[in-house]
Amino acid sequence: MTVDYEVAIDEVEARPTAVVPATTTWREFGAVWPRLSMEVWAQLRAGGVTSGCPNVMLYLDDTPRVEVGVWLKEKCEFRPPVVLSTLPAGRVARVVHHGPYSELGAAYQAVIAECAASGETMTRTRWEIYGPHRDDTSELTTEIFWLLEKR
Repeated sequence: MTVDYEVAIDEVEARPTAVVPATTTWREFGAVWPRLSMEVWAQLRAGGVTSGCPNVMLYLDDTPRVEVGVWLKEKCEFRPPVVLSTLPAGRVARVVHHGPYSELGAAYQAVIAECAASGETMTRTRWEIYGPHRDDTSELTTEIFWLLEKR
């Protein structure tokens, strides 16, 4: 199935996050991120927060150096390894993916193609904000943001 993605160039503000930073490999990342996410959610739940904080993954480079956690919309106290951070502010290429996470690659390719066609210079920094969990993977929503060079 071919999906047509609408890629938008937007200006976004920084968003507060609670994350566990890590440096890993792409090979290990699939096993690493669930553990990092569970650590953040364990501390959120211990602080009385059970919902309302969308999951996020911030990729700082291609190593990858990552920050895995949540967009922090509720006040909560954290202890290491969870730290407070932010999703970057600035110009971004943004696209919304509907469907299984295993198909996110097509959305990323759409962003890359649009940036190449419009002459945008992409940084290495990108992130994903996940919509609410759904058992039916066709109902999943993921917003992808790719930070662009300043003009």
